[in-house]
Amino acid sequence: MRHERIISRRQKLLDRLPVTGEILRGSLLERTIRNHASGCTKCASGEGHALSVLTVTYPGGRTRQFSLRRERVDEVRRWQRNYQDLKEAIEAICELNHELLRPDETASKTRRKSRD
Repeated sequence: MRHERIISRRQKLLDRLPVTGEILRGSLLERTIRNHASGCTKCASGEGHALSVLTVTYPGGRTRQFSLRRERVDEVRRWQRNYQDLKEAIEAICELNHELLRPDETASKTRRKSRD
C-alpha cells in the first residue's frame, strides 16, 4: 500500500512538472558601468549607467556574463523561476524514489513468516 501511495505522489509531481524550453540557470545582477564614452555627462558625474547582467558559473570555476537589454529582464526572471520550479520538483521526486528503495514492511513480514 505504501509503495502505491509513493508512486501516486510521484506521478502527481511528474504531471505538474514545468516542462518547457524556457529555463535558465544563473544569477541576475544589477551593475553600474562608468566611463564607457568620453563626453558622457552621466559617466563624468560618476552616476554611471545601470546594466542588468546574467552571470553563470560553470564547472571548474569558469564564469560567463551576459549583458541584458532592459526589456529582456522580466523574461529572464521568468525563465529562472521555471528553472527553480523544475529543480525543486526533481528534488521532491528523488526523495520519493529514495522511499521506494526502502524495503516494503508488509513484504518483509510475509517473508519472515515463510522462513519460520
